[in-house]
Amino acid sequence: MKAIITIIFILFIGVAAQAQDAKEVKVVTVEKTVVIKTAEETKVARLYKFKNSRVKKALSFTTKRNKAKLA
Repeated sequence: MKAIITIIFILFIGVAAQAQDAKEVKVVTVEKTVVIKTAEETKVARLYKFKNSRVKKALSFTTKRNKAKLA
């Protein structure tokens, strides 16, 4: 009996939700222009004494696990 009443209640809630009028809301769109200002940047070039020094420095990193441990 409890199950039948529960099913009827759920169906009643579902039918009531379907029967409501859905109002369409119209959205007004506004177009805006975007102005992008470009500033001239001065870039500095670095000179290194040795060729590929940045690459060699990046490749020569060591971690804590690379160190030898005493057995």
